[in-house]
This record gives sequence, C-alpha cells and structure tokens, in this order.
Amino acid sequence: MSEPHDRRAAVTGIGVVAPNGTTIDTFWKATKEGLNVLDRVTREGCEHLPLKVAGEVRGFDPAATIEERFLVQTDRFTHFAMAAADFALEDARLGQADTSEEPYSIGVVTAAGSGGGEFGQRELQQLWGKGSRFVGPYQSIAWFYAASTGQISIRRKLKGPCSVVASDEAGGLDALAHAARAVRRGTDVIVAGSTEAPLAPYSVVCQVGYQELSTVADPTRAYRPFTEAACGFVPAEGGAMLVVEAESSARERGAEVRAFVAGHSATFTGASRWTESRDGLAQAIRGALDEAGCAPEEVDVVFADALGVPEADRAEALAIADALGAHGRRVPVTAPKTGIGRGYCAAPVLDTTAAVLALEHGVIPPTPGVFDICHDLDLVTGRARAAELRTALVLSRGLMGSNSALVLRRGGAG
Repeated sequence: MSEPHDRRAAVTGIGVVAPNGTTIDTFWKATKEGLNVLDRVTREGCEHLPLKVAGEVRGFDPAATIEERFLVQTDRFTHFAMAAADFALEDARLGQADTSEEPYSIGVVTAAGSGGGEFGQRELQQLWGKGSRFVGPYQSIAWFYAASTGQISIRRKLKGPCSVVASDEAGGLDALAHAARAVRRGTDVIVAGSTEAPLAPYSVVCQVGYQELSTVADPTRAYRPFTEAACGFVPAEGGAMLVVEAESSARERGAEVRAFVAGHSATFTGASRWTESRDGLAQAIRGALDEAGCAPEEVDVVFADALGVPEADRAEALAIADALGAHGRRVPVTAPKTGIGRGYCAAPVLDTTAAVLALEHGVIPPTPGVFDICHDLDLVTGRARAAELRTALVLSRGLMGSNSALVLRRGGAG
C-alpha cells in the first residue's frame, strides 16, 4: 500500500453490545463456543406480527453507563452506540482521555439502517393520541440514522471528522473503511462502527415486507444459511464500535494493536438481485485484496454474509470461489451471526469484531445451528477450529444491493 507505515490503520479498542454478550469477554466466549441465543421475540407490541424469532439484547441497562440527559433524547440504537463507544475507548486506553487540548484529533463514523424506530413510534403515538403538545422536542433528531454519530461526538467532545455512512447493511463495513482512510489521511483516531435496534413494532412492520426475512417460529430452524433448509435471515439488535487509529500514535502510548484494517472495496448490484451479487461481491473481494496487497491464498478465514436465502447463499459461495480461485474452496468459512441474528448494518461490524478476536486467539468460531452444508464451502460448524491466522476477510451484502469486503491483518507487537 502507498500509505506510510506509521499511518497504518490499527484497531486498538472494541466495544460490544450484542445478544450474546455486552463485554468483549462474554461476546467472544459465546461466539467461540457457538452458542445460539436466538429466541422468540419478546418486545411489547410484536406479539401478533409475522416475525417470531430474533436476536434480542437482554440485561442491558443504558442508565448504568449513560447520563440521563442523553438517555431522554435518544433511541435504543443510540444507547447501544454510546455504551459501545465508551467500552471501545476504555479498551483502547482512551476512556479518560482529555481531548480539550486537541479537540479535533478524534472523530466518529457510524452506519445505521433502521434508525430510532422505538423513539419515533412513541412520539407519533403521543401525537395522535394526545396532540402535538405532547410530542417531545427530540423527536426531530432521535429517529434519524445519524443520531449515534452526533450524540457520541457531543457526549465525548470528539470534534474530529464525523460522518454517517448510508449504504445498506454493507454500511457497517464501509464505516470501518471510512475510518481507516481518515486515519491514513492524517486523523489520529476514529471511533467507528454500527448499532441497530430494529425490534420495535413499527420497525418490525417495516421489515416484514422483505422477502428475505425469516418468519419461522422455531429458533433452531429460523436461520440456517448454506443449507437446503435455508429460509431467510433472522434480525438482531445491538452492535459494536471499534477504535481505529494510526499505528504510530498507538505504539507511542503503549496501546495494544489488535489488528490492522488493511483493505476494503465496495460495489452495487441492485435490490434482491442475488444472482448478480455473485459478480459484485467477487469484485469487492478482489478490490479489497488489491488495496491490502494480499494474494488470495493469504486469506486464512472468511466471515460470510450468510443471508440464508438459497439463491443468495449460492451466489456468495460462488463469489468466494471466483475471487479466491482454488483457494476459495479450501479456505475456512464461518458465519457466527447464525447464533445471534443478522443485525443489519451492525452485523458486519460484529463479524469484524469476531474476526479480530479470532486473529488474536488463533481460533475460528463455528456457525451455530448449521451442519448439513449444500454448497462447496469449508464451513466451520459444530465447534471452533484452531488455526494459524494472519489474514481475515469479512463480507457483507445489503438487501438493497450493496456489496462490501474488508481485509484484516493480525496485530501484535510492532
């Protein structure tokens, strides 16, 4: 790559709020063990809707980490984002950092697809049930998909470049790439990632029009990509935030470099055109490898998009083979999201988090609940697989047609 070595984009902090854990340790333990935490939807008002199974974040108390003045003006998806950003900054040893002397040295970039549906629904019910005087002033901002970037920036006094990525579910990967490129251009630190909260009744109603959504009521059968029984994806809430910074600044302050964001590429092939996504995703993989200066045979593990739709699963398996050649049929592939759900923009960020941890520990997590593979893939199932891992490839596609690929390299001592 042409960027100076000391401007390499390093991941130094991770914050997770996921259905299978709200700390790095709990998330990784559950992911490594292949736990399936999908269950019946319990959110009030969803009882009679077609969606029956989802990945819910339980036991999360936003008031434990977020001040009341921020809680009242934000939706659940932003509560997740603010908490995850706190965890990530703490993990990067920046939790108590005073940015007053260099207020423009840290920026924020997030992606979101569903926005603040729960907050918006509540305020609209107030409008129609009681009148306009009962609608709170924060209705104008809390529902907006850009709210998390803004609130993290304001709350943490982060005045560097702040952005929002709107590119479908693939936006989660694109946000991380945007962060990496900002770092290479000269920004010291970017807090980047995605969180979603798509399980309020209004949000669920918006989703039931997706033909790819699974409406199966059995949590063990609702989300089984790459099998003959594939019947769509199960949605999830939660997500992750990562601290991405210049390697030089990380080394100077003694921070651990957990991984490097080495390459990224994105394409677009159109809504629900899954056969065409084969070529689009393959091209994204090639572009990401080119940017990373990575040969196909150097890829040690692929974290799959794993939509759970037969046509889309076949296209993804073929795209991996197209882009990686013969190695594409031998490289281990995994989809840990089958145990927690596919959380829209947050899904690939949680996959990236799992990939960073897999690189650190030399362990490929399994694909929960999937055994009878019907595609030419070395899908890791049943239990985790020990492996020497140096390079991970993370894939994502969106229902509206975005395709994205991200290459991670193992971190460690410089």
